[in-house]
Amino acid sequence: MNHKGTKTIETERLVLRKISLSDVPAAYRNWMSDDKVTEFLRWETHPDISETERVITEWVGQYADPGFYQWAIVLKEINEPIGTISVVDRNEPLDILHVGYCIGSKWWHQGITSEAFRAIIPFFFDEVGVNRIEAQHDPNNPHSGDVMKKCGLQYEGTLRQADYSNKGIVDAAMYSLLRSEWKETCNE
Repeated sequence: MNHKGTKTIETERLVLRKISLSDVPAAYRNWMSDDKVTEFLRWETHPDISETERVITEWVGQYADPGFYQWAIVLKEINEPIGTISVVDRNEPLDILHVGYCIGSKWWHQGITSEAFRAIIPFFFDEVGVNRIEAQHDPNNPHSGDVMKKCGLQYEGTLRQADYSNKGIVDAAMYSLLRSEWKETCNE
């Protein structure tokens, strides 16, 4: 892979960009303090804004690594971040990136996460040289799987008790999209 770092990507409704310390209040207010958001995630709801500041400070420091991908999902309509989409794991020898995402519950079921995910796929295949993009979700959170399907990822199967979240040890429904499949759909 030829890592490029987190570059700004724009869609019709969104700007995907690096998160900054000035985003701390919006991040805390819009999703990091939202118990509905963290129900199926690995990190706990932030009890106060200092935790959000600590996490974002860490992310800002990681932007020096060109293999670090962490986008703030900024809704143009309100001009503030409402969530994030990022690479949560990578396998360099196999050119695989594993994507994770979350947005504030106020913006669920509006196609925003799908729009963000769709926007980073060409960047990863065309510019970074990824061969496989993958993502997974707890089967008890089917809406997350709907995002993956809308973005062209194929369901591969469910790994039993292969992940953990705030619910404990959970199953993991795995989805992926290969560069060869993506190129075929682009040329149709």
